[in-house]
Amino acid sequence: MRRASKKSLSSAATASAGAEQVNEKQNRKRKGVSTNLTSRKAQRGPTKAVSKEVERIDQFFYTYADNSSVMIDPEGIETLCSHLEVPHTDVRILMLAWKMGCEKQGYFTLDEWRAGLKALRADSISKLKKAFPELVQEVTRPSNFQDFYIYAFRYCLTEDKKKCIEIPVACELLNLVLGLQFRPQVDKLSNYLKYQNDYKVINMDQWMGFMRFCNEINFPSLDNYDSDLAWPLILDNFVEWLRENKS
Repeated sequence: MRRASKKSLSSAATASAGAEQVNEKQNRKRKGVSTNLTSRKAQRGPTKAVSKEVERIDQFFYTYADNSSVMIDPEGIETLCSHLEVPHTDVRILMLAWKMGCEKQGYFTLDEWRAGLKALRADSISKLKKAFPELVQEVTRPSNFQDFYIYAFRYCLTEDKKKCIEIPVACELLNLVLGLQFRPQVDKLSNYLKYQNDYKVINMDQWMGFMRFCNEINFPSLDNYDSDLAWPLILDNFVEWLRENKS
């Protein structure tokens, strides 16, 4: 039997090594494809889940939306409230509007609805009901409450350039947003606002003063109220009225 030459043995070894390199590259390539496919499937899974969630939220929206305006209007909100078994004046509906970032009082757009309900993980009446306690907790945190309080005022500005709200609206709003925490103060303040004749509307500075008063002033003693500090005049008048009618 003839012995293979060194050259042929070297060529065979080179060819074998080359084949191994090719196989290794192909294996790496296949593994890469496999990894990419797995990665794509993993990405596709959550995306499909998200799209399904948005689809359910959209379907929930169209249950109450007006066909012509493609918005949930006051009538749709009343129907929603009846299904939620809460009155449309319930503070939780105002909290829901805050969560959605609604710009126009009494109207929910599709984008607003999507943003709010996705954050609440609610795509049905039952889930929205269950989300209310968590929403209330979120709003009443000190870090969020001032933002909600300011939002409530702005939400009631029914015209673009409007900067004040009427006294009856202010009283109703105070009852909603501050009544649970500061009932005695709110009752007295509402009584004063209804029966005084100096003010017909409330502006933002006065509105913020009401919250500051409830948070900072000892009530009913008022012993730490100093009219020389930067209080809105309406609160100076309110405190004077309280002291005069203390009996």
